[in-house]
Amino acid sequence: MFQTPLAAQVIFVLGILNLALALLIVVSCRCIPVWRLTRRLNLMNKPSYKSFYKYHCYLWWVFWPSVTVHVIFAVGRLGFPF
Repeated sequence: MFQTPLAAQVIFVLGILNLALALLIVVSCRCIPVWRLTRRLNLMNKPSYKSFYKYHCYLWWVFWPSVTVHVIFAVGRLGFPF
């Protein structure tokens, strides 16, 4: 099942989705103090950022199932390396 071209496509698409979601989660997180840029730009006072920030928690609900399925398919296709 995991050796089909469809499995490789699922792994690739979920990998791209995971990278995009991880970036969105990091950008929308106020808890990471390294983001001097967000403080410098004073993003929390901008309505567009506030409307984006309110979806921060929902991004996690998409991110973790995507990572889980990605790992299952990758281990099924490539095997466990250790």
